[in-house]
Amino acid sequence: MTLATLAAPSPVAVFESALSTGAAVTLTPTDPVGSRTVRPVDWCRDTLPGDETLLDRCAGPTLDVGCGPGRLTRALAERGQHALGVDISAGAVRLARRRGARALRRDVFGPLPAEGRWARVLLADGNIGIDGDPVRLLRRCRELSTPDGRILVEVDPPGAPAWAGEVRIAADGGAPSAPFRWAYVGADHLAGLARAAGVRVLDQWTEAGRWFADLS
Repeated sequence: MTLATLAAPSPVAVFESALSTGAAVTLTPTDPVGSRTVRPVDWCRDTLPGDETLLDRCAGPTLDVGCGPGRLTRALAERGQHALGVDISAGAVRLARRRGARALRRDVFGPLPAEGRWARVLLADGNIGIDGDPVRLLRRCRELSTPDGRILVEVDPPGAPAWAGEVRIAADGGAPSAPFRWAYVGADHLAGLARAAGVRVLDQWTEAGRWFADLS
């Protein structure tokens, strides 16, 4: 570990800095293979194009993993559904609560409320990449859901390369973060990862340039 690495801000700090602007920012993860620019996302918007088709599939109690400032958690609550968001960012959880969403600062791999009783588990906005191990994450989501529950996942478009490893993020040209584990999963790589995790892809769809999958 170098002095530069020690001085780098944490990924959570960079993410929270982006949230605090209240405007769209570009997060650029850099890995040994090169750079990938994640499309600008206005994290604090109430809705994003494509959200509705994802929300329509959330029947029953829903756990929003990596909820950020609570966009989807709040939208579900407004539909009268029981929804809980979890995120490791204290700043994101505070924003989610201010918007009226139920949210907790928790790690998805740690203890969570109502384990095994969630009808739907959401991995939106690329959160299939959490911790750089999609198979481990899908297995954990399977543990969190009911026996007949569903895992709703947002993935990269078909043809996008799959990759897992260490990345850094930078917000709006700011200092890059310390490295952390992340993964990219394309739509055509998901079935194999699902099988390894003991689940299967029931359906895939696209809306507003975003790609989603429904896993059992």
